[in-house]
Amino acid sequence: MQTPLELQIQTLPDSPGVYQYYDKDEKLLYVGKAKNLKKRVMSYFNKVHEVGRTRVMVRKIVNIKHIVVPTESEALLLENNLIKKLQPRYNVLLKDDKTYPWICIKKEPFARIFSTRSVVKDGSEYFGPYTSFRTVHTLLDLIKELYPLRTCNYDLSPHNIQSGKYKVCLEYHLGNCKGPCEGHEPYEVYQHHVDAIREILKGNFKESLKDFKKLMMELAADMRYEEAQRIKQKIEVLENYQSRSTVFNPRINNLDCFTIISDETMAYVNFIQVSHGAIIRSHTMEIKKKLDEPNEELLELAVVELRERFNLMGKEVLVPFPIDLGEKVNVTVPKLGDKKLILDLSERNARFFRMDQLKQEKIVDPDRHTNRIMAQMKKDLRLPVEPRHIECFDNSNIQGTNPVSACVVFKDGKPSKKDYRHFNIKTVVGPDDFASMEEVVHRRYKRLLEENQPLPQLIIIDGGKGQLSSALKSIDELGLRGKITIIGIAKRLEELFYPGDSVPMYLDKKSETLKIIQHLRNEAHRFGITHHRDKRSKGALQTSVETIPGIGEKTMITLITHFKSVKRMAASSEEEIAKVVGPSKAKKITDFYKAKAK
Repeated sequence: MQTPLELQIQTLPDSPGVYQYYDKDEKLLYVGKAKNLKKRVMSYFNKVHEVGRTRVMVRKIVNIKHIVVPTESEALLLENNLIKKLQPRYNVLLKDDKTYPWICIKKEPFARIFSTRSVVKDGSEYFGPYTSFRTVHTLLDLIKELYPLRTCNYDLSPHNIQSGKYKVCLEYHLGNCKGPCEGHEPYEVYQHHVDAIREILKGNFKESLKDFKKLMMELAADMRYEEAQRIKQKIEVLENYQSRSTVFNPRINNLDCFTIISDETMAYVNFIQVSHGAIIRSHTMEIKKKLDEPNEELLELAVVELRERFNLMGKEVLVPFPIDLGEKVNVTVPKLGDKKLILDLSERNARFFRMDQLKQEKIVDPDRHTNRIMAQMKKDLRLPVEPRHIECFDNSNIQGTNPVSACVVFKDGKPSKKDYRHFNIKTVVGPDDFASMEEVVHRRYKRLLEENQPLPQLIIIDGGKGQLSSALKSIDELGLRGKITIIGIAKRLEELFYPGDSVPMYLDKKSETLKIIQHLRNEAHRFGITHHRDKRSKGALQTSVETIPGIGEKTMITLITHFKSVKRMAASSEEEIAKVVGPSKAKKITDFYKAKAK
C-alpha cells in the first residue's frame, strides 16, 4: 500500500510550477521550481544523494505542496518571492540585505535632484539603486558643475513665484542657482536642464555635449568670450567623465551582464549594467549553498533577484551559459567581441570579490577557512575522506651521486615541519629513481605501522607513472592499498596520475587544491635538495680534511666555515690557522700539507 507521500508524488501534474517540502511539524524545508513538477519531485526520491544535507532533508519530508503556473519563467519568479518571504531552511541564502542609494528627480515644479535611500511612490523618478555612495556623489558633483539647480525645498508653484513669497538665497549669489524662486529662470529652461540630467543618469552624454557645444559657438559668435570659456570648461568636464566611464563600444546600450563563481559552500554572482558603452553599475552578491546546487540553478535565482532589487530593465542579458528568464528577455552567451569582454570583466570581478572574502575569512575565521579548503580538496581529488594529513615524497641526486629522498608532511593544509623526514638511500646502487621511491615509501610506512603512528589520508609522489607504480609496490606489500589514497604529479604539465588510470587529471590552474599540491611538491624538493647539498658538503670535507691525523669533525666544520674552502685553508699560514683552532691543531694541519706538497 502506498504512503500518503507516495500518493502525493504520483498525483503531481506534469506542468511548470513551484513545489514546497514540509516536515512532520509542518515547517517549510525547501522551495523549488520545476519545468515538470512530477519529474522534478520524483528525482529527489529515486536516487542516492551524494550530499549529506540533501539526504537528511529528503528523510524529513512528509508533505508536499505545489503551485502550478503557466511557464517556467513564472515559476522562477514565484520561487524567488517565496524564498525571500518564507526563508526555508534548506534553500540558498542570498547574503545581501542592505539598503542601496538612489538618485531622485523629485516630482515637483522646478524639480530637485538628490540622493536618497528610500523610494517613495509619489510619481518621482528614481535612478539606481547604486552599489556605493561614491558613485552617487560623483554623479551629483558632475551634475552640479554642469547645471545650476535649486537645493531649497520651497513649493515653487506659479502662484507662489508670482506673489513674491520667496527670496533668493546665498546659492543664487554664489552662482549655484539661477533663482527660479523669484522668477529669474523660466520653467522651460530649468526643465530642459532636468531632461539633460535624466539622459546623463541613463549613461547618454550625447545630447548634453551637443547643447553645450552649440551654446559655446553662439556665445563666441556674439564675442561673449568669458561665458564661452565657462561653457568650454563644462564640455571638458563632461567629456572627461564620459571617457573615464565609457570602456566598451558606445553602441552597446541597455544591457545587463551576470556571471557566477562558486566553490564547495559559496557562490558569488557579479552583475554589470552597461549603458552607451559605460558601466553605470556593478555589484557582487554572495549566495550560501545548502544542497550543492548547480551553477545554472543559482544563476537563474540570482538574476531574477538582482534584476528586481536593482530595477534592471535591460532587454538583453549576457550570461556564461544558457538560462531561462522568459520570452521578454533576450539571453545571450557571447563567444567573441565586445560582449565577451564584458562577460570576462564581470567574471574577473566575481573572482576578485571571492579572493577578498577568502583573505578576510582566513584572518577572521581560520578554522572555517581550513574546513572549506579540506572539503574542496576532497571533492577535487575524488577522495573518500578529507585529506587532513598529507605526505609528499621527492628524490634528489646529481649525476648519480649521494642519492637521498625527502618526505614532507602537511596537516590541515599547512606544513608540519617537525614531521619532515630525510632518507639516505641504502639498498639502491646508482641513480635509480623508481627503486629509490619504492625503498623510502616502504621504510616510511613500515615504521609508522610498527610504531602505531597515524597514517596520512593522502600520499603524493613527485613524478609520473613510473614513480607512482614503484611507490604502489611498497603500499601493496604493507597491505595499505585502499586504506590510503596515493597519487603522482608530473612536473611538466601539472598532471595528476591515479593508480590504474592511464588518463591524467588536470586541475584548474587557479584552484586552491592545485596550489596546495604545488606547495607540497616545492617543499619536498627544497627539503630534499638541502639535505643533498649538506651530504655532498660533508663528503667533500671527509675526502680532504678528515684524513689529517688528530683533526675531528667539529674542527673541520670550523675551518671550512672560516676559510670558505679547503684550498684556501691549505694555503694559509700556521699563525692564521692558529687564530681559528689554536696553535696545537694549526701545527698538525700545516705539517700535513707541507708533507703532502713534497
